[in-house]
Parts: sequence; structure tokens; C-alpha cells
Amino acid sequence: MLIFSGGTGTPKLIEGLRNILPEEEITIVVNTAEDMWVSGNLVTPDLDTLLYLFSGKLDTAKWWGIKNDTFMTSDALRSLGHDEIMRLGDQDRATNIMRSDLLRAGYSLTKATKKLAGALGIRSAILPMSDDPVKTMITTSSGKVHFQEFWVKEHGKPEVLEVVQEDIEKASIAPDVLEALEKEDHVLIGPSNPITSIGPILALQGMKELLKKKKVVAVSPIIGKEPVSGPAGKLMAARGLEVSSAGVVDCYGDILDIMILDERDEYGISALKNAACKILITDTLMKNADKSTALARFVVEAFT
Repeated sequence: MLIFSGGTGTPKLIEGLRNILPEEEITIVVNTAEDMWVSGNLVTPDLDTLLYLFSGKLDTAKWWGIKNDTFMTSDALRSLGHDEIMRLGDQDRATNIMRSDLLRAGYSLTKATKKLAGALGIRSAILPMSDDPVKTMITTSSGKVHFQEFWVKEHGKPEVLEVVQEDIEKASIAPDVLEALEKEDHVLIGPSNPITSIGPILALQGMKELLKKKKVVAVSPIIGKEPVSGPAGKLMAARGLEVSSAGVVDCYGDILDIMILDERDEYGISALKNAACKILITDTLMKNADKSTALARFVVEAFT
């Protein structure tokens, strides 16, 4: 199965899929538009969440970072007056250092990620969407900032006026992603932020044309008129989209074959009763591992 992922929603679903599919059959295309250089090293939050998930290191209380990580380096930097936008754990920082050294040695982001995955004993393919840098920038009333500054430093509080993925028009689909798309007829779009997690993947040149030839199933990250988590509501509104599952369908457009809604999403179910894509309804709130596995089974059945 080929999965488009970002943020924390889709990794929860992927954890369920790991319980019913061999890991060798799971390929994940990951958003890289939230990547950021911090203290000389490239941090790739969405890639790292999956590296840590598959290696058993992920802090599943937060769904980011490494469980029981320490922050001695971060605290020492702060004591010296160097305040990083992202507070990085020591083991997490080691991942960033290795990745960045590989990049400086001439590796592509894909090859660097494969090297890390191999070192962590991961059998699934975790692929960055592109080897070219893309930055999600948020315009607020105070000016333009990187997504990580908006979300991590400002806690998503400022009003959002505009969301732009800078350099997306220059970015190419990574060769390994193209190869995976050639082999796989089924694509799952996970319940991640449609603007900043899934949007950059879909915005890569030629991606939507390729997806029109596939069976595409998406899980909505919205219930009613509120996102399950994160800043998707503000970001969708800034793009002129209704904050609802109907807005997610509008965002993804005609690539969708099936949209899965939560059984509590009365507004979305009503708004999408005449949708061009097929609508399926189930419990999408993944409050524990059993719920994630149940949703994963439902998703797999949707492709049959």
C-alpha cells in the first residue's frame, strides 16, 4: 500500500496498518515542506515521526520525538543565550546530525533517509516527497514566518492570512516516489492536515495527473467543522476552503475515489451526500491502538 503522510494523524493510522500488513508492503510518501534547518542541522519532523514509529522509538504520548529522550544540549544552548525555535531531544538531534552530514557529503534526502532507516532496522519504505527543498510559510498580521515558528514557537495562535509553499514549483517528485507510483495502483491519503501536510505532496508537478490513474482513498481529518487536531482549520480558512470534510474534498479535487468520514460528522455526511466521490462512514477517532487497527482494516477493505 502507498500512503501519503504528514503530521500525527496519518502515523496513528499507519500504526494500525502495521498490525495487519507486512511492513515490506507499506510504502509511505512523506511531506517535507515543514523541514527546517536548526543549529546547523536539517530537522525533518514528518519523516522522523515515521522513522521513530517503525523503529519503536516514538513517543506515542505526543506522537513526535523519541520517548524518554533528554534535552541536555537544548538546555545548554538556551543557557548560552541560543534559543532554538524547536526544542530538540538529544537522541533526536543525533538523527538530525547524521542526516545533515550525509546531505553535506552529497547524499540526496531520499538516500539519507534510506541510510537512517537501514540503521534503525526499518523494512518499510519511508520516502520524502521530493529531494528538493520546499518551505511552508505562514503570513500573519505580524509578517511571514516559517510554519515551525507559527506552530511550535507561536503555538498556532496568530491569525493566518496566507499559506504558501515556497519553491514548490521548482520541486520534482522524488525518483523513488515515481517508481513507487508506477508499481502501486492504490493510494491512501491519511487524516493529516490537507494544507500543510498533504497539500505539498499533491502540489508537486505532475502528482495529481498520476493520481487520477490510481484508486485514491482519503480519510478526513475533520469532524463537523473542527479538525481532530492541529491548525488545519485556520489554514483551510486562509485558503478560502470551508472547514469541513466537504472542504477537504474540495481541496483534493477530482483525484478522490473514496472519502472516509467519521460517524459523528453529521455536517460532512450531509454536505457530501451528492459528492462525486464515494463516501464511507466509520469511527475514525484513533484514541488507542485497537481503534487505529480497526480503522486500518476498514481502509484496506475500502480498496477491495
